[in-house]
Amino acid sequence: MMHNFLSNNHDELIRRCREKVAQRPARKATEEQLQNGVPMFLDQLIRTLRIEKTASSMDSRKMSGMCGGRDSCLSEMGVSAAQHGRELLKLGFSVDQVVHDYGDLCEAITDLAYERDTPFEIDEFRTLNRCLDNAIADAVTEFSYQRDFAILDKQASAENERFGFFVHELRNYLGSASLAFSAAKVGNLNLSGATGAVLERSLNGLRDLITRSVEEVRTTAEHSVHAQIFSVAEFVAEVRAAADLTAVAYGGEFFVSDVDTTIAINGYRDLLFSAVGNLLQNAFKFTQPQTAVTLAAYAVADRIIIDVSDHCGGLHAGAAEKMFDPYTQVGMDKSGLGLGLSIARHSVELNGGTLSVHDLPGRGCIFTITLPRYALGPL
Repeated sequence: MMHNFLSNNHDELIRRCREKVAQRPARKATEEQLQNGVPMFLDQLIRTLRIEKTASSMDSRKMSGMCGGRDSCLSEMGVSAAQHGRELLKLGFSVDQVVHDYGDLCEAITDLAYERDTPFEIDEFRTLNRCLDNAIADAVTEFSYQRDFAILDKQASAENERFGFFVHELRNYLGSASLAFSAAKVGNLNLSGATGAVLERSLNGLRDLITRSVEEVRTTAEHSVHAQIFSVAEFVAEVRAAADLTAVAYGGEFFVSDVDTTIAINGYRDLLFSAVGNLLQNAFKFTQPQTAVTLAAYAVADRIIIDVSDHCGGLHAGAAEKMFDPYTQVGMDKSGLGLGLSIARHSVELNGGTLSVHDLPGRGCIFTITLPRYALGPL
């Protein structure tokens, strides 16, 4: 009888299955897999075959499920097969490897029976095929379900992050516009000056942000802005006009170094403006009272360097490695979404540059943007 053959050769069958698993590329047998996969299925198959040799043969369906997969997921074999499918997904395996696990046992049984000239009854083969069919179906179904759920969860996280970026940038533009409007109103300023320029840029930024977001929904493109060559000196002057208002709002000092008028950047101006703006806002937020934030832009060989320095007192251990992650806040001030530095790095990378931080223990931080250099005139 097949159940006696399987019981007597249990360890040999498992050994052969392990060898087959080890022969497949990038695949190693694990304790989890060996415990909850083929060995458990083999034990359940033996019990099913034994029950079918009794007067209550239909009770075997509780163990292995009906033919054709009906209610197999409610059987003991179906539950363990589903668990095996979940485990293989967690271990990083593909759906074809789920199928192979059960196919290995079928092949091992057939080969060993042939080698030892052991005959099986037709009904026993039918039971073996039914059990394999139901187990594979339940394992693959659960594997696919868990994989799809993981994909949907990842997509939802990405959408939440993108929405967070949008809200963060929206708030920044609104904040700059509000500061400029308040300054113009209190000082009775002419809007054709620097404050008016900040207000105009903020409103234009809001318009472009909304336009890009609508375009992104329509075309799923990452951004719809175009690269351009622009003067670093003029760019820093625009950044300074907006940052001066932020410095006043935070009650801190702000210094900007002179910039060579011949150096330029070829990139996405609005994205870079957003990146530097986020770095400055972060600096004003965390710099200590009675200290200053500094902005410097200069050329080194074929690179443009933009430094934003603060006096936050330095970073605690491990902060530099994770501070650019979305929704991460490493300081005491937990206002905001924790997206500013993540957005800044993403914007810089879209411009072909890098963003890094240098910790000055006990003093502060220097955030450095490095970009390819272009020239507007003689070097």
